[in-house]
Amino acid sequence: MIRRSIGILWLLLGTLAVTGELRGIAFPTARWFFNASRDLPFLNYRPEGESPILWFGWLSAAVLILAGALLIWRSFTAGPPNPMTLRKMKRFRQIRRGYASLVLLVGMAGIAALDQVVVGKRALAVQHGNTWVFPAFLPKDLKNSDFGDSGERADASADYRELKRRFAASGEGRVIMPLIPYDPTGDTLPPRSRPLVMREGILHETGSREPYSGLAARYYDVDSSRIHIRYTLRGGVLSGAADGWGTDGNPVYNAQFEDGRPVEQNFSGDGSLADFEKLTSDELRAIKYHPAPPMPGEGHFLGTTSQGNDVLAYLFGGLQVNFKAAMIYLPVVYLIGMTIGLLMGFFGGWFDLIVQRLIEIFSNMPFLFVVIILSSMVPEQFKGLPVVLTILILFGWMGMTYLMRTAAYRDKERDYVAAARVLGAGTPRILFRHLLPNTVAIIVTLVPFTMSGLVFSLTALDYLGFGLPPQHATWGRLLNDGLSNLSAPWLVSSTFTMLVATLVLITFVGEAVREAFDPKTFTYYR
Repeated sequence: MIRRSIGILWLLLGTLAVTGELRGIAFPTARWFFNASRDLPFLNYRPEGESPILWFGWLSAAVLILAGALLIWRSFTAGPPNPMTLRKMKRFRQIRRGYASLVLLVGMAGIAALDQVVVGKRALAVQHGNTWVFPAFLPKDLKNSDFGDSGERADASADYRELKRRFAASGEGRVIMPLIPYDPTGDTLPPRSRPLVMREGILHETGSREPYSGLAARYYDVDSSRIHIRYTLRGGVLSGAADGWGTDGNPVYNAQFEDGRPVEQNFSGDGSLADFEKLTSDELRAIKYHPAPPMPGEGHFLGTTSQGNDVLAYLFGGLQVNFKAAMIYLPVVYLIGMTIGLLMGFFGGWFDLIVQRLIEIFSNMPFLFVVIILSSMVPEQFKGLPVVLTILILFGWMGMTYLMRTAAYRDKERDYVAAARVLGAGTPRILFRHLLPNTVAIIVTLVPFTMSGLVFSLTALDYLGFGLPPQHATWGRLLNDGLSNLSAPWLVSSTFTMLVATLVLITFVGEAVREAFDPKTFTYYR
């Protein structure tokens, strides 16, 4: 049942990737293979004067479709499941902590797979007149002119948050945004603000009992952060310098306040100072420059980063990166490690000796220094998740080879292997149809801890600055941002909580799998 479910998932993902590329539809998650191939030059081929051939996208989709079809076919032809395996799976479900952790991880992966349906600045659907369009599922950006904007920004990419406000005011249409209407990266927001309330002549932030001290402003447009007049407040009273800008964005006003009253004012704009002050309402809002604190009322539940990205959207992007990396890293690492380990144990002799020496050499190489050297050698335009995963795979396959080697040494002289040889089975069949199934317990118990190590490695590399480029949302870079801005504790606390929670869930699953697949549980020896 598990094999069939994985096969259906892979087949569906590969089919959606191909269908989306051919039909011009950006399906959630499935679009990543072709987007990665399109963004990184070494993942595509560009004939002279022709469109690029996205070989990585087509290859990835083909592998998913073939592997999924093979798993589905094997689920129907492999016969009844092993009773011992069923007992182990039943034992795993009885370990509540591990089973609940697995359900949570699968749920997190499902949410991350929804991609732009949950997080993104592009609208899910826009009704303009009698026409519906679905920008989030289109491979190209639409322009403001496509929705009736004929102003200066008509040829710019559509700002769907602004479009939603415009349609809400005019009634010209309807905009449906994702649950979190911000991109993880590439969606730099203007400085945020929070309303101030007057209590007994003293200004306070909404929800706070302490008098407000800091910068406050009156706005032409709050959403785009177009400031009219900016004031300095101390103890909830205007006290300090003030600056003002005209409707064209040019500075026209400066003043000095003491105890809430101006003691010096200079105005160089058109008209009178009184007319200038009446351009906007008297509402004052506390200015929150980035990194801004959590403001649920303004739509930022975990605040913003120093680059102006929404933290919740950024964490979601980091979660996506980790699951995408695991989806590629785990199959490749286990395929390499299991194959080499089985060959070492089955053949022995000089082959075993030479491979062991190579593994010892690789194991003694300083991982961090190698990553720094390789990262500095890669040109900036080639950096991305495939490059980082390639570096991690070079060092990640060695840990399981000795376990697989020991299992192959132990089982290669047993009767069932000898019987397979007598019946004419070749070496590949003996390795992968007879020896490999008897080492499943070793493989399954290692997977959760390998994934935990992958998440930790990606976070560490990004924290040190040798991981993914800035256009990728990563938890390591967010931790670095938080430690560089200690006055913004929400950055470190939210990232640390997400990272620890993920690693703890993976660890609980690993412990439960190890206990459920422990041979002692199903024997008389304890």
